[in-house]
Amino acid sequence: MTTMIKVEGATKTFTMSYQRSLKQLVLAKARGRKTHDTFNAVDDVSFTVQEGEAVGLMGLNGSGKSTLLKLVSGVMRPDSGSVLTRGRIAGLIATGAGFDPQLTGRDNLFLNAAILGMSRAETLRKLDEIVDFADLGKFLDTEVAYYSSGMKARLGFSVAINVDADIFIADEALAVGDRPFKRKCKKKMDEIVKSGVTMFYVSHAPGSVRNLCDRLLVLEHGRLGFDGDVDEGIAYLEYDDDDDEERGRARSDDGLGADI
Repeated sequence: MTTMIKVEGATKTFTMSYQRSLKQLVLAKARGRKTHDTFNAVDDVSFTVQEGEAVGLMGLNGSGKSTLLKLVSGVMRPDSGSVLTRGRIAGLIATGAGFDPQLTGRDNLFLNAAILGMSRAETLRKLDEIVDFADLGKFLDTEVAYYSSGMKARLGFSVAINVDADIFIADEALAVGDRPFKRKCKKKMDEIVKSGVTMFYVSHAPGSVRNLCDRLLVLEHGRLGFDGDVDEGIAYLEYDDDDDEERGRARSDDGLGADI
């Protein structure tokens, strides 16, 4: 079986400053106070992902999930260790990432597609699919500066989902937008998983991880605390109660016709 993602001893370190201005920095140094500190957002993490696997990544806020995803996508490089991937990577790391607020949605569509490695000819070939999926209507030719976060999510996800990729990554891609759009995204991501594309999916929602993934990684303070079965990983995080409440709210909303 082909290895699509190989992470070996990856560590990413950031510096945290305690002073916001030059004056505060000078005063702190003069008084012998600490001016900064470092921390490992990702700390000596190792794992491999095989072709066709759908791997979920969970953890509490600040555990290093998004940083790890950026290392895998190539947006960042590890300070030590290695992160190797095979083939074209596409996906959604952050809502509206790479958008120019002064350009229209249509212009940003082509810009985002180019960033994800699509040629202009490929984008033109898939333009109708992207536009139909985003369903922005007349707002497609409006400057993105006037878009809501949900509209940016629609456009960003619509472009990413139409890239012919070997690895699809998503960071809370379904967290923004109305429920009908979330359902459409979920259906499309199900199709991607069934097609055999390797998926790396970060989420706080146990339900979507259960439905999409066949393996779960759990990060704790930047370190890999769990790697294995999805249900066991969710239990390890003690997320089940929250998920039950979420499903209960969804059933209640459906009963009220919230999507009409």
